[in-house]
Amino acid sequence: MIQTIKKAWGIPELRKKIVFTALILLIFRIGNAIPVPWVDTKLLSDYLSSMSTTVLGLYDVMSGGAFAQATVFALGVQPYINSSIIIQLLTIAIPALERLAREGGEEGKKKIQSITRYATVAIAILQGWGYYALMKSANILTDTGFWPALVIIVSFIAGSSFVMWMGEQITEFGIGNGISIILFAGILSRVPSMVSSMSISLRSGAMQWWHAVLVVIGILALIVLITWVNGAERRIPVQYAKRQVGRKMYGGQASTLPMKVNMSGVLPIIFAQSIAMIIPTVAAFLPAPEKGTFAYSLVNAVDSKSVLYMIIYFLMIIAFSYFYATIQFNPIEISNNLKKNGGFIPGFRPGKPTADFIKKVLNKVTLFGAIYLGVVAILPLLIGKIVNVAALSIGGTSVIIVVGVALETVQALESQMLMRQYKGFLE
Repeated sequence: MIQTIKKAWGIPELRKKIVFTALILLIFRIGNAIPVPWVDTKLLSDYLSSMSTTVLGLYDVMSGGAFAQATVFALGVQPYINSSIIIQLLTIAIPALERLAREGGEEGKKKIQSITRYATVAIAILQGWGYYALMKSANILTDTGFWPALVIIVSFIAGSSFVMWMGEQITEFGIGNGISIILFAGILSRVPSMVSSMSISLRSGAMQWWHAVLVVIGILALIVLITWVNGAERRIPVQYAKRQVGRKMYGGQASTLPMKVNMSGVLPIIFAQSIAMIIPTVAAFLPAPEKGTFAYSLVNAVDSKSVLYMIIYFLMIIAFSYFYATIQFNPIEISNNLKKNGGFIPGFRPGKPTADFIKKVLNKVTLFGAIYLGVVAILPLLIGKIVNVAALSIGGTSVIIVVGVALETVQALESQMLMRQYKGFLE
């Protein structure tokens, strides 16, 4: 692997791409260290540390700790991710956008990308204002006048827009998907602080040594599982009919229809987690309910350590996995495309029988992928319940994002090297 990296570095084009990606990530990390004015970061950090199991804790993890420090990049890539998901859903719901995505070609992709950018700015405006209102209500701001409010909100919006631009630059001129790599860098930057916090807990006696061993083993097990499932796919054999054009014979070759086990990626976990955290998030802003009341029972029932929370969380992950699988993989459309190109699945007639078979296989594959995502999400919760560390409730999401992006980036570098006839990482 070291020799492969050396060979990649020896290729001028790849070296430029790697250096460019590294410089963009350096700028991202610098921006994460620049706080906006009129914010008491110590009070903010203490305030958000008590909400590690809420949506705010999830935002902090995704931003690489910038959210808890109110830096110019505090919103990170969240507005862009939310915008992309919304536009993706609207593309299915609105026929005009669907036609633009299917038939618009390269120009259609550019228009959808432009719409996504505008939506990102709109979401950043809402989130920036909401973040300011949160800090104002918690008395974290040193000045609450009009000018400080304008500067803080505009800084958040500009920072989020700049992060989006940097992600697009990495995609175009660097290695891999830019937004994913920025998200990867943000999450990975928290590893030293997590290790330091665990070390302090061990020395103070708050955490037993076997607790730390269990956490490390759990993380390693997750990495192995994610790596194994990430490349897993179900391949359906496809045969193409022979046809003669003039004196030449075309077709007749065999191919496969790949179907990834984890087709929807980490999106079902993020969506399920966001919805499951609604009640704990709301409860965090309200006075603590008295024992014996319905509100007290409800808050305890949906706490991230409760069994009911884990069951609901698991079921929502399965539901969202099926939802995204149906969005990304349409059996009827696949069947029609095969029929148009003279392809067929051996043993099944073209048209509805083929679509029914693909749908049957898709349901089985999606079920396995959904259970896998559920296990990845629930395992950190179980370990956190055992070792009494609530912050592990979002650990599964972080691990799957980091490992998935790392594998994706390695594959992107591998494809670049294979184009130049070099042996790569996967050999």
